Amino acid sequence: MNILEHLEKGNLHHAYLIEGVREEIIPELLKFTEGQELIQINLDSFKIEDARNLKLHGLEKGYSDKKKIFIISVNSFLLEAQNSLLKMFEEPISDTHFFIILPDVNVLLDTFVSRFYLIKPDSSARKDLAEEKKALEFIKMPLKNRIDFIKELLAKEDEDEDEEGENLSLDSTRSKAIKFLNALESSLHPSFLKNSSGLLQPSAGTFPIQNSLVNCFQQIFKAREFLRMPGSSTKSLLESVAITIPNFSN
Repeated sequence: MNILEHLEKGNLHHAYLIEGVREEIIPELLKFTEGQELIQINLDSFKIEDARNLKLHGLEKGYSDKKKIFIISVNSFLLEAQNSLLKMFEEPISDTHFFIILPDVNVLLDTFVSRFYLIKPDSSARKDLAEEKKALEFIKMPLKNRIDFIKELLAKEDEDEDEEGENLSLDSTRSKAIKFLNALESSLHPSFLKNSSGLLQPSAGTFPIQNSLVNCFQQIFKAREFLRMPGSSTKSLLESVAITIPNFSN
């Protein structure tokens, strides 16, 4: 991924969110920002106290007439910290620019991401297609197979994930669960728009398909939000979504 093709020295956005590997991205940014007032922050988990410190330093006037550049590299960004920084990233600070590097932007709140100029690797589109294919297969399964699928999905993930649920790095269970929920939502949406005339045909049921899908979308939204919170059960949340998906015939 070429970061520099997204950047113009004379026309910088106030805040950039970059998905990728820090070891590849930081050297490019350091070269690009050479000669400016630079503050570099490398953390595993960005917490509420880090957000408070960033607001203090971000609002401080620089010690020269150079631009003040923050390069922040983290594996996870806690929900409370994101909410705390929404206003700061919504309102640009004169001659101050932020570059946040994260392995996976799917773990962030949509409202948080919307404040940034987003830069993602080209391979993300291919990965998204693979996830959607997996999601379509999941939707067509009977409930028992969906539950078995979830068990197998989680069994393959990193068993060393932080017990408090704060690790939302690229390979964490929570990160991949959120990606899968995003793919489910995307795959179900055409069926909702086209009602029963879409590619997926619902089997007979008690409730109209539209109502069932509305309930399903609501559960996906809730599960995605809870997955971003420490202490929630990834397995239980995915199973709660699996139960709400209507039965579809092939």
